[in-house]
Amino acid sequence: MRVTAWLRRNPLEAAWAVFATANWVAMVAWPSWETIPFHFVWISLTIVYGIRTWSMRTMWAVLSVVIVATGASIFSDAFDGTQLWGELFEVPLMSAMFLAMVWHAQRRQAALAEVQGVAEMRASLLERQERFLHDASHELRTPVTIARGHLELLRREQPDSPELDVALDELSRMERIVERLLLLAKSEQQAGAFEEVDLEAFLSDLFIRWSEVAPRAWRLDVDLAGKMLADPEALRNGLDALLENAVKYTDPGDAVELAAHADGAGGVVIEVSDSGSGVPPEALPRIFDRWARADGARTRERGGAGLGLAIVAAVARVHGGRCSVRPLPRGTAFRLHLPVRIAAAPDAPSPTPAVEGGEAGAGLGGALSEEGVGLEVMVAAQGESELSEA
Repeated sequence: MRVTAWLRRNPLEAAWAVFATANWVAMVAWPSWETIPFHFVWISLTIVYGIRTWSMRTMWAVLSVVIVATGASIFSDAFDGTQLWGELFEVPLMSAMFLAMVWHAQRRQAALAEVQGVAEMRASLLERQERFLHDASHELRTPVTIARGHLELLRREQPDSPELDVALDELSRMERIVERLLLLAKSEQQAGAFEEVDLEAFLSDLFIRWSEVAPRAWRLDVDLAGKMLADPEALRNGLDALLENAVKYTDPGDAVELAAHADGAGGVVIEVSDSGSGVPPEALPRIFDRWARADGARTRERGGAGLGLAIVAAVARVHGGRCSVRPLPRGTAFRLHLPVRIAAAPDAPSPTPAVEGGEAGAGLGGALSEEGVGLEVMVAAQGESELSEA
């Protein structure tokens, strides 16, 4: 019963034992040809150990049996004059080669164990960090809200106090950071409900919302139609962060473009580009890290907490994709690569030429009223509203 269980757990070792025994029998039966089965035994032993990497105790036991069996056969034939005595040197030579392979295999196994330990430690650290972000953000909400309430009461009594204005402004910044921390912690988790999202309608709605509140030269370019599986809330959060970042580092009249196209591999690329101040080359490798900012000397009006692009990276990971950045001659382009397939919409109308307009609402409304899937709109929004910082 125990033998049967061992055979089920170790079919490779059992097959090798049969193969090695058969070759050892051949060595004994045909002494003049015994070097061929001799090498078959040793080479097969090396291959099997390379696959299984037995414990040191098992390895030494098997090696001892092979050395004794093959060495005794060659010694007997050399004593009878069938083989040369020099053939005996094959046994220690093959043993040395096998032990060298054992040494490398053991080093590789130890390295893999170390890497696995580091990976598990990092995963545990990341999990604790996410839990801390979530818990700390929740705990900070209450005292910030209470402090704001008391300061608002004091402001009614002292409406012209600059100190209260500064305190309320700092509390507003703290509230926005707390909200971003909560959003980041949520984005790092598995996405919520994946559902079919009409990409063209989704991006058009996003475009309308942003073009109405920021005075920029807006452009929407969507050259595909259909539905894709995504978490719409997480995707909206990620694109909001990209668009807010583009608005924050551009001036009124600068171009901001929201575009989407197929990537040729069954996925979708959503790009947000602008003609703003751009990103320094040395900041590109860490631009999506938490708390990373392209320029530490930015003003408080423009310099956020460095969480917006980290949210974008988290949203991309949740969808199994990635994000990237590339500098432009003037400005920057951020891309969200999503490995999702677009299901073509039935009876899709043919593309229409690009439409340009003056006011954000009127220009975009005129473009959307036209029939067509290839939606490409140029809008120079004239609003004066300000966006909250990241």
